[in-house]
This record gives sequence, C-alpha cells and structure tokens, in this order.
Amino acid sequence: MAKSGALDIPSIQDQVSAQEWEARVNLAAAYRLCAHFGWDDLIYTHLSCRIPGSDHHFLINPLGLMFEEITASSLIKVDLNGNVLMDTPYHPNAAGFVIHSAIHAAREDANCVIHLHTDYGVAVSNQKDGLQMLCQSSIPAAANIAYHDYEGFAVNEGEKERLIADMGDKSALILRNHGTLTAGPTVAQAFELMFFVEKACKVQIISQSTGQELYPMSEESVSNALRDLLVVAGANGADNFVWPALMRKMDRLDPSFRD
Repeated sequence: MAKSGALDIPSIQDQVSAQEWEARVNLAAAYRLCAHFGWDDLIYTHLSCRIPGSDHHFLINPLGLMFEEITASSLIKVDLNGNVLMDTPYHPNAAGFVIHSAIHAAREDANCVIHLHTDYGVAVSNQKDGLQMLCQSSIPAAANIAYHDYEGFAVNEGEKERLIADMGDKSALILRNHGTLTAGPTVAQAFELMFFVEKACKVQIISQSTGQELYPMSEESVSNALRDLLVVAGANGADNFVWPALMRKMDRLDPSFRD
C-alpha cells in the first residue's frame, strides 16, 4: 500500500531490459540519497544516467517531483535531442536536459551526471578562488575540478559547447554563481565524488566563517594523499563498497525507490 501522500506510479519493470531497470533503481536511489543528505532544491536540479547500450538514451527526473518521491519507474527516458521515449504523464526539465545531454553526448565516460544547488556548493561557486584544498576530504574533489562561468538559466543550446570545453576531462565542475556537478562511469562513482565535493565546500565555508587564519596543507602532503587514494579505497571502491552500503541504507529508510 502506498504511503499517505505518496504518488501512485505503476511499475514499468516488465517494459524495460534488466540493464535499464538496474540503472533506474540506482539512479532513483541516488535521488533519494540527495534528499536524505539535504542536497535537494525543491523540484530543481537533476541527476541523470545513461542507459547501457549504443543508443545514447538516458534517464532524468520528471519535472514536478520531489527527490524523495522519485522511483525507478517515474524516471523519464529521453534521447540526446530531448525526445521522450516512453509513455509518461511527466515532462523533463529543459534546463536539466541542456546540461546533462551536453555532457552525456561529449563524454563516453560520463554515464552518470549529478548537478546540485546546495547552500555550501553555491557559496563556494561564488568565491573567486573556488574550491580550496583545506583538509583531507577536499583533496579528491579539488584535484579533479574545473569551472564554468554563469550564463543564465541553462536553457540555451549554445552554452553546451562552452560548458564541455570548460569541463575538459575533469569529473567535477563548479558552475560559478550556480552550483556543483560531478560525472562518472557509474552512479556510484559520480555520487561518491559529489559527496566529497559537497563536504569540501561545507568544510571550506565553515573554516572561513571562524575568521581564523587557516593552516595550509603542504604540497608534499597533498601529493602523498593523491598517491595513496587507491590504497585507501581500492580499485572501484565506490562501486564495490560505498554504493552497496548506501543501497542498504536506503532500503532501511524507504525501499519504495525500487518501485
């Protein structure tokens, strides 16, 4: 039985491939996790995931649903031209489509793209010097980040080329005066990187708010940390360890994302 106030969204599991359903479940879990961590922004911002295969189809949230309401079946399947590919009562958000389709089209490694407007992320995006390496948690993010200047609401197709050029081969992007973005080969990798981007932004704003002189990390210590990242997490640590733990967490909190 649906929870009081919950949307009644019929399951489409029997209408899609096993690979697509797995992508839907993982992306729905990521939406719920963003809501759990307080990273949502009413119905705005977006997470997307490429569906396995050669068609360059991807999943994105329907306009009008809260992140805590997203289910595997409610996600919208679109192509790179914005065409909705399955019957749905919902519509994609134009701004989300422009940003996400640009990255999915240009980067074969970007199977998942996460874009947020958190308070701490926006606060750092407003700073001229951007994200700084102020603690151990900020190293994975700050070492792999690029910047893109604000051009207004992201509904202009012409912005795609500039956004991709600015992002280059990086997996994290600060959209100045706007928010944060990560991309990865899997939902797990994009989400874990976003966790550290957001944590780094929060630590930076909190540290700066003390008014005290900040103690910098040495270049040697940063180099050592970058060298030892794989030792700490192991190869594919996000997929093998972090994501299964987060999925168990979401199943304990509310397994309806799997519907």
